[in-house]
Parts: sequence; C-alpha cells; structure tokens
Amino acid sequence: MAITASQVKELREMTGAGMMDAKKALTETNGDTDAAVDWLRTKGLAKAAKKAGRTAAEGLVAVAVEGNTGVAVEVNSETDFVGKNADFQKMVAGISAAALKVDGLEALMAADMGGKTVQDEITSKIATIGENMSVRRMSKLTGDTVVSYVHNAAADGMGKIGVLVAMTGGDEAFGRMVAMHIAAANPASLSEADLDPSVVEKERLVQIEIARESGKPEAVIEKMIVGRMKKFMAEVTLLGQAFVVNPDLTVAAAAKEAGAEITGYVRLEVGEGIEKVVEDFAAEVAKTAKG
Repeated sequence: MAITASQVKELREMTGAGMMDAKKALTETNGDTDAAVDWLRTKGLAKAAKKAGRTAAEGLVAVAVEGNTGVAVEVNSETDFVGKNADFQKMVAGISAAALKVDGLEALMAADMGGKTVQDEITSKIATIGENMSVRRMSKLTGDTVVSYVHNAAADGMGKIGVLVAMTGGDEAFGRMVAMHIAAANPASLSEADLDPSVVEKERLVQIEIARESGKPEAVIEKMIVGRMKKFMAEVTLLGQAFVVNPDLTVAAAAKEAGAEITGYVRLEVGEGIEKVVEDFAAEVAKTAKG
C-alpha cells in the first residue's frame, strides 16, 4: 500500500525516528502504525524519543573554511565522553562540511549528508550512541581572508571553542593570532559600533550607581562615567582590547602594524548559555536504573 507523508510524520513524532526509518517501518508493516512502532523498537530506532528531554550541553564545535567562507557549528551531546567518540566526531565533521553549502540552521538540518538529512543522521546517532544530541547553532563568515582556530582540539577542526576571523590584508599567521586572542578574551563585539546598545546602557546604569555611592557631586560623577565607559568599551570590544600576544598594543593597533583590517569574527563555545541540570549521585543512578 502507498505510505502517505502524514503517516510518516505521525510515526516520527511518536518515536523520534528519522524520516527514512519511519517510512521503511511503515512499508515493512503495510502501514500499520502500531506495528511500525514495534518494528522501530526492535531495530533500536525508537530510542531517540526517550532521550529528547535530556539536557545536551557538552559536545563539540567544528570549524571549516572553503575559499573566502568559513562556518562554525555547535553539535551538542549529554556527556563530554561522547565528544571523544570517533563516530560522533565523524558526524560533526560531516555536518560542518554540509554547513558550508547552506545559509542557516533550518537549511542545515534538511541538508544532504550521505543520503540522509542532517536531522535524520542526528536521530540515528541518538539511537546508536544512546544520548540526546542536537545541532544547536551555526555561524557563517565571509571575507577576503577567513582564518579558523580551535581551542582544546579533540580532533582536526573541532574542539570546545571554535573561532573564525575575517580580514583584509595581513597574513594567515596574524589571523590565527587574532583568533587565539578571541578564544581567550571572548570579546562582546568587534567594535563600539557593533556593541548591543542594551549592554552599553546596562553597564552605564551600573557605573552611575557605583559612582553615586562615592557621594561626589553630579558634575564629577558625569566625568567619572565617561572615563569608566571608555574603559569598559576597551575591555569588551575586540579592536579595543589589549592584544594577548603583545599587551602593549590594542588589537586594532596590532592589525594596523600587520597591514590588516579585521572585518568580522565568530566565536562559539560548547554549552555557552545552556543551563545544566545538576543531579546528586543517587538521583543519577536511579534514573539510569529506570532506563
């Protein structure tokens, strides 16, 4: 019998199985959804649904550069151990290669990866490795020159922190030093012009309150705020920061000496901003025992 798209969709939602696996299960069971669920379970392909609620805050960031385009992708798992798994690393490398050909996360999840979509590959790996996984985010960067760097590399092109730097002029060696600086210093933006206005305003209000605690007149406080905000901008913007390779220079000054102009950057760190659930040992054992 003909298998409809709605049947496949329903089975995927019930089991968390990949599209092709769900379609095959329905084909094998003549469209019987209940039997298809059992078929998937016997093949170990319905496990993914059980794992979906678990926090995935570990994993890897992979970077890839092709011509004047670079991409960074964060692929999460539940434990750091999986990040060292060769099959997981191979999948992450494949996802980063696929990301070079698309423009956003939604398109990436639908992109082809050796006959499967990225989404289906993730679902398949959840079933075989036994942990929840997700492609959390991707960032793309273009420029005359794009240089990549990975901090704490677990394998070629992937690790805990991935950085891309776009620039005109200069050379790859300088670009790599800037990328290493970004990994260490974690700037909030390229320059003052790119800094989120809400971040600036929040810091300004904090500094006003701190200055008022001194009891000084408002006119003096205003001058204090100007100086403190200037210092804040230097600390959080890439071009204003002291260059880690030579702290006597700002990154902007170092770039000028190198004959380069930094036009953009990307920095992704595994698990950044994810709230991790901490369980006591007894709770963890109990959950594991329940399967």
